[in-house]
Amino acid sequence: MSNTPSNMLPLGTLAPSFSLLDTTSQEKMDLAELKGEKGTLIMFICNHCPFVIHVIKTVSKLAEEYQKKGIKTIAISSNDIINYPQDAPGLMTKFAKRFDFSFPYLYDETQEVAKAYQAACTPDFYLFDENLELVYRGQMDDSRPGNGIPVTGKDLQNAMDQLLGGEKISSLQKPSMGCNIKWKS
Repeated sequence: MSNTPSNMLPLGTLAPSFSLLDTTSQEKMDLAELKGEKGTLIMFICNHCPFVIHVIKTVSKLAEEYQKKGIKTIAISSNDIINYPQDAPGLMTKFAKRFDFSFPYLYDETQEVAKAYQAACTPDFYLFDENLELVYRGQMDDSRPGNGIPVTGKDLQNAMDQLLGGEKISSLQKPSMGCNIKWKS
């Protein structure tokens, strides 16, 4: 289990557009059609990472709750499936069903999307406003596998609440921490 922090893409960055395979519907989906009315949460995750597994139930619950408020969630896996077959699209579909995803789980086969977002770890969270400008990137909360701190999602939840309330989100944001993205050689 590696501890890789997120790269902290500069706030205000416009979300790079993409068109990726949704592993549930088997259709290509793009950012323009998936974005939320009031905001969009894009997260890089995978099936096997202990950091993702540690938070995924809370992530799924928050995504469903905030979708009703106008913030859509998009999950993307960019891992190399040759060396990490447990992250293959068919298993992504099963993972999404197991954890009741109310959002698309997209497969970034070329890893170009992860590179465009400067994603480094799983999970890596990016919250964009209604204009797709980055307002929050970083950790969900202080919980990590084995540290005894309960998973609440408070940091991410605070950012989404501030976005919905029209408040300025503090630029003091802690990087997410997780397994490194499994890059193709």
